[in-house]
Amino acid sequence: MTLGLFGGFGIELEYMVVDRRTLAVRPIVDLLLRHFAGQTTGDFDDGAISWSNELALHVVELKTNGPAPTLRGAAAEFQRSVGRLEAALAGMDAMLLPGGMHATMDPSREFQRWPHDYAEVYGAYDRIFDCRGHGWSNLQSCHLNLPFADDAQFGRLHLAARALLPLLPALAASSPFCDGRYTGWCDHRLRVYRHNQARVPRIAGAVVPEPVTSRAQYFREILEPIWADIAPLDPDGLLREEWLNSRGVVAKFFRDALEIRVLDVQECPAADLAICALVTAALQALCAERWTSLANLAALPTEALAAVLWQVAERGEQALVDHPGLLQALGLPTRALPAGELWQRLAAAVLPDAGAVDPALVAPLRTVLTQGPLARRMLARVGTEPSREALRELQLELAGCLARGVMLEGRSQ
Repeated sequence: MTLGLFGGFGIELEYMVVDRRTLAVRPIVDLLLRHFAGQTTGDFDDGAISWSNELALHVVELKTNGPAPTLRGAAAEFQRSVGRLEAALAGMDAMLLPGGMHATMDPSREFQRWPHDYAEVYGAYDRIFDCRGHGWSNLQSCHLNLPFADDAQFGRLHLAARALLPLLPALAASSPFCDGRYTGWCDHRLRVYRHNQARVPRIAGAVVPEPVTSRAQYFREILEPIWADIAPLDPDGLLREEWLNSRGVVAKFFRDALEIRVLDVQECPAADLAICALVTAALQALCAERWTSLANLAALPTEALAAVLWQVAERGEQALVDHPGLLQALGLPTRALPAGELWQRLAAAVLPDAGAVDPALVAPLRTVLTQGPLARRMLARVGTEPSREALRELQLELAGCLARGVMLEGRSQ
């Protein structure tokens, strides 16, 4: 069934499976799925939520089982499903770990590739790009999928998402630590994601996508050039698919949906859903041309938007947004504005009452808007020079937040 703009929602949340005591990654997601399915499989339906594997054998993805007609109740369904997984993993001395990156994982030593269905595709990625790096095996995200019915709706949604993309880490950054240290970035996941396919730079491009507005233009200007570049490295054509495109917003024409990929996963589903609710409301306003025209959105330069993205990825809600065209497109004064204040103003304008979407999202959204993204709250707990034991305790607390469905509150050391 074809869905129109905002006629459904697809949410995907990725989590690591780790040892309950050491927090070392546990490459047992195939065993976990087999525990429920009774056979080796890459997918399992848990009612309104389905589970699947990712490239790494220690990562499990939870997603809405098809497009959900509303965001109301989705956080509770995800939390229920998390509970089922946690109960099974407890019997394996393992648990789920949220957050954009594992703070102390060594991918060169710990990464194992999924060996079952799609193994041939994952093998091609590994052969071409070497997936033993953080940009492949140590990153967890939340994907927001939104439908479109035709070219006109696609163009409208793509231009809106492209404009909003650079500001999303101010809400969702949750990866300030890597290799046992503070990276200097709130969203280090995006920093490594940016370069994980550097051998074929066109695959990710500038991460912010080009202002294309139709299927034909998308294939001509984005997909076909990517496929041409990868062809010498992929003689069997295994990767000649739409999903090879790794921009921060990608079109999935095989299911008529746009996928936003730059959101780090949060400490509990309610936080992810609260962020998705606010992002969706802002996209609806942009699609409706509430503050500016589609032509003005299309005129925003890709390079300038990408520069804003990396500033916000580095500094989170404290980044100064000083792009007049972008600020004007969001109905804001054109003076420099901290990204956190920008989102507070946007939330007041487009989502004054998160309870209208789902009462369960009110408190999580308030925490994000008043205390900053999870990365900022993590830094408030352990500072910028944490010991490995402090990072371990922090990650144990994050795992507890996920298991209980609660937010990590920031507090000074």
